[in-house]
Amino acid sequence: MTYAGGRAILDADSHLMELPGFLDPYIERDMIDRLKGRSMAKLAPVLDRATGDAEARKVDDGARAQAEERLLLDKGWNAMGAFDPAERSHVVDLFGFHGQLVFATFASVMFVGRDLDLLYAGSAAHNRAVAAFCADDPRLLPVAYVPLHDPDRAVTLLQEAIDLGSGAVHVPSTPAGERAPTHPDLDPFWALLEGSRVPFVLHVGGGGRLLDRSFHNNGRPVTDHLGGGENIRSKDFLAIANSPALFLGTLILDGLFDQFPGLRGGVIEEGASWVVSWTHQLDFALRAFRRTEAPLQSLARTPSEYVHEHLRFTPFPGEPVGWMIEQAGADLFMFSTDYPHPEGGRDPLAKFEDAMPDVSESDKHRFYYQNMADLLGPALVPTRSG
Repeated sequence: MTYAGGRAILDADSHLMELPGFLDPYIERDMIDRLKGRSMAKLAPVLDRATGDAEARKVDDGARAQAEERLLLDKGWNAMGAFDPAERSHVVDLFGFHGQLVFATFASVMFVGRDLDLLYAGSAAHNRAVAAFCADDPRLLPVAYVPLHDPDRAVTLLQEAIDLGSGAVHVPSTPAGERAPTHPDLDPFWALLEGSRVPFVLHVGGGGRLLDRSFHNNGRPVTDHLGGGENIRSKDFLAIANSPALFLGTLILDGLFDQFPGLRGGVIEEGASWVVSWTHQLDFALRAFRRTEAPLQSLARTPSEYVHEHLRFTPFPGEPVGWMIEQAGADLFMFSTDYPHPEGGRDPLAKFEDAMPDVSESDKHRFYYQNMADLLGPALVPTRSG
């Protein structure tokens, strides 16, 4: 019996865990030394143990069986399939999922910053590396990364990501340098994305720092409930929706979905309970400012209607998904595991089930499968064999 049981499931958020040199084979030689932190020297003890355990699982049935029993307990590099593509395919077998989006974890910190040459070279290497990880299993859908700072380079990078077979394109939920993401200079980017039928996605971390770190300076120790010092804390969580809400609100209120009606987008690992009030806030913004703002007068629909037609969101395990479906509709929310990151928890399926006690089976099917299938579109939904 697989983890999914008999339920059809698409996983909207999973990750690979990069090893040292992850980008090296895919980036121009003169750019390698400009990457930041590529040696990952501080993590050597963790990585040595993880790679040793992975090698043992290839030849030791007992070690492999033990790892299978700990499928959702082991996290990070210690998890099965964290960095080995063949083992990751076995993990998907154990889960019984029809497919999953695959994001990198740390690669972007090696190249993000003000150096646009490094930013675009690193992004291209990232996209090639993630595509290579997913290349042998159609259930693994690679997520490319395309920053929008330079419109021309963004189009070039997007075309390569499409040609690589990307399942989604991660764009930062920030201004595009000095431009809004709806600036006419970016029309060729959105037009190409629309024509490709590949969705864009936003992801936690893509909006920059969640809040001013001074809010953590309260004269007390700052703890991290998941360990490792890189996960969000309670005050970060309060700000997690700010960046995607503003970015997507800008797309909607500036009429981007009227201009490019085939665009679809997902918001990944940024929670989703905020969507209930956000849709009302968007509609109120239209009513309050339509008289004085010309772009609002041109909208063909209410903002909340664009949300339902074009966007999907992944709740965190433990959020009140049943209430969210009741308030906002069954068409907006998608299942995710965040495998093998600790934020996904040890049994996300059980947590989501507990949060949907009164949700019908048809609406659960939308949550677990159909809403992500709609986000991907027919050409990208993996065909389950067997």
